[in-house]
Amino acid sequence: MSTPYPPAVAMTVQSTAYDGTPVLVEPEVRWLDGEVREVSVPPFVPPRTHGSLADLPFDNARSHPEDQVLSRRDEAGRWTHVTAAQFAAEVLATAKGLIAEGLVPGDRIAIMARTVYEWTLLDFAAWACGLVTVPIYPTSSVFQIRWILQDSGAVALVTETAAQAGTLGPELSRLLDLRHLWVIEKGHVERLAERGAQVPEHEVDVRRGMLGPDTLATVVYTSGTTGRPKGCVITHGNFFAEVDNAIELLYPVFRARTSEEAAILHFLPMSHIFGRMVAVACIRARVRLGHAPSLKSEDLLPDLAAFQPTCLVTIPYMLEKVFNVARARAETGGRVSNFDRATSVACRYGEAREARAAGTGPGPNTALKAARTFFAPLVYRRIHNAMGGRVRYMICGGSPLGRRLASFYAGAGIEIYEGYGLTESTGAATVTPPLKPRLGTVGWPLPGTKVRIADDGEILLSGGHVLRGYWDPNAGGVVPATADGWLATGDIGHLDEEGYLSITGRKKEMLITAGGMSVAPAPLEDWLRAHPLISQVMVVGDRRPYVGALITLDMEGVAHWRRMNGKHPAVTAELILDDDELRQVLQRAVDEANKLVSRPESIRRFAILPVDFTEQAGHVTPSMKLCREVIASHFAEQIEELYAPYGS
Repeated sequence: MSTPYPPAVAMTVQSTAYDGTPVLVEPEVRWLDGEVREVSVPPFVPPRTHGSLADLPFDNARSHPEDQVLSRRDEAGRWTHVTAAQFAAEVLATAKGLIAEGLVPGDRIAIMARTVYEWTLLDFAAWACGLVTVPIYPTSSVFQIRWILQDSGAVALVTETAAQAGTLGPELSRLLDLRHLWVIEKGHVERLAERGAQVPEHEVDVRRGMLGPDTLATVVYTSGTTGRPKGCVITHGNFFAEVDNAIELLYPVFRARTSEEAAILHFLPMSHIFGRMVAVACIRARVRLGHAPSLKSEDLLPDLAAFQPTCLVTIPYMLEKVFNVARARAETGGRVSNFDRATSVACRYGEAREARAAGTGPGPNTALKAARTFFAPLVYRRIHNAMGGRVRYMICGGSPLGRRLASFYAGAGIEIYEGYGLTESTGAATVTPPLKPRLGTVGWPLPGTKVRIADDGEILLSGGHVLRGYWDPNAGGVVPATADGWLATGDIGHLDEEGYLSITGRKKEMLITAGGMSVAPAPLEDWLRAHPLISQVMVVGDRRPYVGALITLDMEGVAHWRRMNGKHPAVTAELILDDDELRQVLQRAVDEANKLVSRPESIRRFAILPVDFTEQAGHVTPSMKLCREVIASHFAEQIEELYAPYGS
């Protein structure tokens, strides 16, 4: 019989030595029945007892007025820097405009825009006058937009474009609370500043003074992969617990002061908590932040070249595509053998560095160092240059990256800090510790966090960054999210003997075959998705005799593959569904993925789909999570064909 786990949160610890050198703070590990069941890391920063996020721009302006805290594009498309004093002045002017329009503390203001400068400006301006921001993905359906606006009771909506605002025209009569509609591209944010010119500054000061750590900052709606989106209530204190500890832990990104100015180019959706958390952390740490609204290569690559970030915030899907595109270009140029050797060298180098940090090996030997030096200008520098030439770090989340790709980037000179979290945890709950990385895991608990594994393998979280509750206007506003202080994530994972967390899948996504075998789809899907010819994968097999898979094609990868094999590259997915050579290549990929699991868990048959999974069709969320029920419904015929010999 085990003893209950103590609920107490440890006191703060010093993350640096007396001379400012970072100190490794290892987690406390608790065992139960021969397994690690709970790990915790004490907070590096005391909980915030006063003030709010609204104070950050003004604190920066007072202490470091000339620091460049943001960059934005001018009318000619050039990047111009914004100092702390300038940003605070813009926040103040916009906040006064919101007050002039009649918005009162506690009102919800929704923002629907891509990753643009105005997003961060409006966030802090809204907080400065006591408002609550409600993010909406610009790709959301009319139904989703209407639901979020109705459920949150938003009194104002800011859209990026007139087209976005226009889609709501027929719905406005149903949105009884909505009194204001502003459009960024029409200059309405600038007009807000003009409108507030007569509002005294002390009005903003008074409203800021009313805010505290327990004040509601934002209501972020979940993606709704398994049902109607629900609003997560995040307080100012939740943000502080998250970003303050993340800044201290990830000191190379946020705290290191070197001759090379730190800068982050942000291109992930600001409507997602991951993006918001990073933006707040940049303002908090005075790391220059830029916004890139488009992920299209023809837009993003020039932004990277001009902005020259030192750190990128990304997801595994993008890192996989960067690697695959780089290899395809090498193959086109007749350099693929060099690229593959360079990949092997980088992976071994990254693994050797990891072993040295863990104390299990001496680090890269002389021959490995020489090989890496040889390939640096031939391969690694090309990848660096594609990202602007200065990238040294990446913060990666959304799904597990995988050990091979993580070791490659580390060996190529880009440290990846992988994390795990969810909207309810204000972003990251675990993060790779820079002083002791473990490739292929999502790291240790963020300082101030406890991670527990339940009896059924579900990951439970506790900490100051865990949300207050869920928004429910029918129940008086906020419904507590937990009864005992532990948030059930719905994810399945395990902890190793040193406290590193690995994610194995979603609890609701677990498949139970007809033979009673439990199968986690994520490891197989993640492995296959990294293949250059594959865009997306969904594993199926619930209550079926065996495991199958739906595979969509990466048509850029397919075009390159056909070109290298002497075939015409311009072809549609429909025309190559029956290509035997393509199927053989994919079968080999499936065979490799199956090595990760036992035979009863392995993929026996797969179907190649004529179209990709898209957000527009409802197949994936804006953060690229699979909407499995929608996919299963849309491709029911293909799924049935996988099991045709066995019946339904």
